[in-house]
Amino acid sequence: MDPEKLAKKLKKGLACGGTYKEDRIELQGDHLRKIEDLLVEEGFPKSKIEIKG
Repeated sequence: MDPEKLAKKLKKGLACGGTYKEDRIELQGDHLRKIEDLLVEEGFPKSKIEIKG
């Protein structure tokens, strides 16, 4: 999936602002509990998701 499109979907799903830059998606706010579920719904394997808080 295109990272810019994924960033847009995540921002919409989390109702937050954010951006894609330097090969990273950055989201505004604390979404650690929700982001993993959204990424799994998009087809990412849970074992490959690394969330830094």
